[in-house]
Amino acid sequence: MKPVSTIWLGLILTALHTASGGSVNTTPSPTETATFAGGCFWCIEEIFRQQPGVLRVTSGYTGGRTIDPTYAQVSSGRSGHAEAVQVVFDPTAISYETLLSVFWRAHDPTQLNRQGADVGTQYRSAVFTHSDTQAAAARASIEAENRSGRHRKAIVTEIVPASDFYPAEAVHQQYFRNNPSAPYCRAVIQPKLRKLGLRHE
Repeated sequence: MKPVSTIWLGLILTALHTASGGSVNTTPSPTETATFAGGCFWCIEEIFRQQPGVLRVTSGYTGGRTIDPTYAQVSSGRSGHAEAVQVVFDPTAISYETLLSVFWRAHDPTQLNRQGADVGTQYRSAVFTHSDTQAAAARASIEAENRSGRHRKAIVTEIVPASDFYPAEAVHQQYFRNNPSAPYCRAVIQPKLRKLGLRHE
């Protein structure tokens, strides 16, 4: 004999089916992936994390030669990797073009191999594209930004095909959320979040 709770659950699901005129849609929303590098990943991770439609942001390393590099190896500049973030998003809620717009405002794309006091190729500005469609959108977005007058110099951001992405060590994930009072967070990340109208405490 079936438990009463099971019977009630069956009745509820049947009622939902009837009321909706069809089966309950259990198909998950589609997701896409975008990868950006724009200085220290602690900062751009938090900016992307707060965007509606973004489902997950992972800080990591990409675009280099060493397999499974460490933070120390990347920071030395010898591995060839950039500090980057991988953004998983719902394209029905936020477009790739909108993410590109966020990216241009999350850092200074006219600085070559640096962001402020963070200097080295590991801090380069780059868009790592996952499809020809993303590459075309990134090129068009750069052209539009260069024409916009928002930048005093030309954008130097690289557009390159995505390669192996290695998640950074646990201490670097959601760094601002876990360390809001850290000196770098207070001096660099909080002012940028405030300027962009995002949560900064």
